Amino acid sequence: MREIYLDYNASTPIDPAVADAIRPLLQSTFGNPSSAHWAGTPAKAALDSARGEVAGLLGCDPDEVVFTSGGSEANNLALKGVFFALKDKGNHIVTSAIEHPATITTCKFLERLGAEVTYLPVDHYGRVNPDHVRGAITPKTILISIMHANNEVGTIEPIAEIGRIARHHGVLLHTDAAQSVGKIATDVHALGVDLLSMAGHKFYAPKGVGALYVRRGTPLEPLIHGADHESGRRAGTESALLAVALGAACKLARDLAPMERVRELRDDFWRALQHHFEHRVVLNGHPEHRLPNTLNVAFPRNVGADILARLDGVAASTGSACHSGRVELSPVLRAMGIAPEVGMGAIRFSLGRSTTRAEIDRVVEQLIELHSTEPLSKAEPRRSRRADPSGVRPRRGRTRGRHRLSSHLP
Repeated sequence: MREIYLDYNASTPIDPAVADAIRPLLQSTFGNPSSAHWAGTPAKAALDSARGEVAGLLGCDPDEVVFTSGGSEANNLALKGVFFALKDKGNHIVTSAIEHPATITTCKFLERLGAEVTYLPVDHYGRVNPDHVRGAITPKTILISIMHANNEVGTIEPIAEIGRIARHHGVLLHTDAAQSVGKIATDVHALGVDLLSMAGHKFYAPKGVGALYVRRGTPLEPLIHGADHESGRRAGTESALLAVALGAACKLARDLAPMERVRELRDDFWRALQHHFEHRVVLNGHPEHRLPNTLNVAFPRNVGADILARLDGVAASTGSACHSGRVELSPVLRAMGIAPEVGMGAIRFSLGRSTTRAEIDRVVEQLIELHSTEPLSKAEPRRSRRADPSGVRPRRGRTRGRHRLSSHLP
């Protein structure tokens, strides 16, 4: 049976157009982009062209783009860079309880260095209330960091509204757009952000490359010191190869029309599940303000990991970890207030540009067959005291076969 990949939020295959763009660089353009001779000049030209493609997607100027090794580094550079640059002005950071570990763990690290961090709650859909952002700002607030869209449930945050609040108070705003780039519009001026992170492997570029948008004039201390690469914001010889890959992926991402077809497939998938399972399936995340490719559903009083293990050839994710017959909810579902008996049966199906209707139909058929042939396995949810959002600590993931069983979804 053909394998079915429905884990595009975790990683995407390299698009053929991206592969074609970097293939020539594998055999030539090997020079250092900082070298002024014949070998370095083509590499510099390729790097500049790629930077322009990234800027074109984000609606910014090329000199506001910093190439990084991926989304995690971009988040670290934004948070630590602003904190170190503005520590004489203030030490307060505002974020949310459902951020990616690259943000949450970085904030925890900065707390050890004297930062004060407010971890805002979210509603049942995983959405931050802009009024809570406004109420959290103090005279010492230097940065607000709220993700553009959640990787686990797909909920899109009201970044533009938060941006207006940040500007009114003279506070910098960062958004982790690793999941939103290539799926929804990410124009930095429309969003009103000062910093924006992206990860190439989330939208059909290779792993190991990303970028941080830094609005001109935004103070930022580098994490990596050395020579004056990336306009002094990140030392280290740039990879023209990876930059060109990211640029090619950004050029493709400017066309969001393919995501409308993905949205239709996603919605048909959800309607089919509702039709066959009725009240026995629950949607996690916002019904409208949600990434067009993401469907996080829960089968109450079942175990998502066990269901995935019995789906033949299907690659998807579950955010709940199973330990000795007990299920522990992911920090995201816990912060959303999802009941343990519901959340333990959560599965994230994330579709991509190459997902077909036949694949979706086959997954639905398998789920129906599983339900009709034998009861789905059950496990007792781990019942512990509700964690303070400020105490969210991501767990290390573990995998078995093709099914991700981690309590942190990439």
